Amino acid sequence: MTRSSRGFTLIEVVVALAIVATALLACLRAMGTMTQSGRDLDLHLLAQLSAQNRIAVLRAARQFPLTGATSEPCSQGRVALVCSQDTETTPNPAFRRVTVRVRATDDPAMVLAELTGILPRDR
Repeated sequence: MTRSSRGFTLIEVVVALAIVATALLACLRAMGTMTQSGRDLDLHLLAQLSAQNRIAVLRAARQFPLTGATSEPCSQGRVALVCSQDTETTPNPAFRRVTVRVRATDDPAMVLAELTGILPRDR
């Protein structure tokens, strides 16, 4: 038998398998990162919707909000969120600045969304 008619050596096969295994592990890691990024994006989107909803409710109520801080649940779908509302005066006494910060109930230190609105006094 001549050398050209023989197959791959054992070392060549092992090296090829190691290269393929490394590439597959890199692909799995990338897929895991993309999945986590997608979940984080969904969570931030739902938090932003909660903040917008809170400001919209305040505008629809047409009541001049009292200054101070409040906190209440503002879940979106199956995601448990908490909206913290800080109401402050502005240089113009006819307006109030309302800042809504949305956090997840399982990680209250991390602010997922923050939205500030200016509410007028109705006459």
